[in-house]
Amino acid sequence: MALQIYNSLSRTRETFEPVHPGVVGMYVCGPTVYGHAHLGHAKSYVSFDVVARWLRHSGYRVRYVQNITDVGHLTDDADEGEDKIARQARLEKTDPMEVAQYYTRSFYEDMDRLGVERPNIAPTATGHVPEQIALIERLVASGHAYEVDGNIYFSVGSFPEYGKLSGRTDQDALQSGTRVEVRSEKRHPSDFALWKKAEEGHLMKWNSPWGTGYPGWHVECSAMSMKYLGETVDIHGGGMENKFPHHDCEIAQSEAATGKPYVRYWMHNNMVTVEGVKMGKSLKNSVNLKDLFRTTDPVVIRFFILQSHYRSPLDFSEAAIRASSSGLEKIRDTRRRLQESSPGEGTLDMGDFVARFTEAMDDDFNTPLAVSVLFDFSKALNSALDKSGGLSAASMAKAETFFDTFAGKVLGIMGSGDREKGLAEENSRDALEKVMAILLEMRAEARKNRDFLLSDRIRDKLLEAGVEIKDTREGASWSLKTG
Repeated sequence: MALQIYNSLSRTRETFEPVHPGVVGMYVCGPTVYGHAHLGHAKSYVSFDVVARWLRHSGYRVRYVQNITDVGHLTDDADEGEDKIARQARLEKTDPMEVAQYYTRSFYEDMDRLGVERPNIAPTATGHVPEQIALIERLVASGHAYEVDGNIYFSVGSFPEYGKLSGRTDQDALQSGTRVEVRSEKRHPSDFALWKKAEEGHLMKWNSPWGTGYPGWHVECSAMSMKYLGETVDIHGGGMENKFPHHDCEIAQSEAATGKPYVRYWMHNNMVTVEGVKMGKSLKNSVNLKDLFRTTDPVVIRFFILQSHYRSPLDFSEAAIRASSSGLEKIRDTRRRLQESSPGEGTLDMGDFVARFTEAMDDDFNTPLAVSVLFDFSKALNSALDKSGGLSAASMAKAETFFDTFAGKVLGIMGSGDREKGLAEENSRDALEKVMAILLEMRAEARKNRDFLLSDRIRDKLLEAGVEIKDTREGASWSLKTG
């Protein structure tokens, strides 16, 4: 069957047809870089990594754009509060750009370990302020936005379809006044900021036609997606929590500016829970990836994520991780057995497994069903290898190709057959983790004893070796420098 995608906008499965045949423009909301990546980030970016991989496997040329939010995301996710990165910079007594770049490097380091392939383009909000200003000017000129004392707001009343993605209405926005004081300068409570006036002492600010300020959170994705993918994007992805207000605002400002549909297919991944409870920093149950990697192979985490559909919740528990580790090892054992076997005369028809895997992935990227096909294939392969004489060289080669293609290139849970190299890399990383734990413990002891000369010497020597130390209120963390 043709590829079917569940479109969050229409709330139905639809046959995928890109704007330009054979070419897919895909935009996924990237992280706001003010802290280390957590399991929620892994759920989202592993899921969309597999989407991009499957599209490429299916013959499409994919241009995958994933932004980095390094300005404008306020602490209440709307128009009030402090910029999250500026706030973190104040807490760490440093510059916002240092915070953004440090945590951007940390994010990519974690994604690399999860096997998440880098996007084709990774634009930053701070690097595209001119494009955001140009979009805002366009909206002001057309009457969709207005200025109040250096702040620019989008007029929701000028776009009757506002909220069509989330299903939220103006009454929802009016009720927001019971939770957050609505700015009286807005014409309507649901109007949202495109540009914010920089108050005295604000560190992140740019010149604009309306004075010194900074862009709102929502405008960056519209400006960057349309710059690199055109005025109509094939696929736009992100977390379900971004439907409102972020994606509703993106739709309103983009379609008001262009008069064209902004996105053909909206895709949203579900949340992560921890033993049945929604994961969040406020609940103190957020699962930091760097901490998780100290005890769990990142490939196991990736496999664990793919055993849940991207639109389904992912419930984290130690038992679930152990089960994923055991399941992945069974598939690996079958692969090792295949590689160590001698050719015989037997055959194994892989056509049915290929068809079932393809059908699963074409059904809205159903990775749990695709993984079940891998288990069934492993069982059939073991049975074939058990038979007297074993598999023929041709069948063994086809089985190896099946693993390489579907477990490797598509799902990203298995490398090319060079297992020794993979084990060596895993062991090397494990050793580095243990050495760094010792050094950070020694440095913490030195700081406790007020031996700052030794503490700084450890930090500086590690920096020379390509390891950057970051001191926060939660303690010290480390990250490999890149570039």
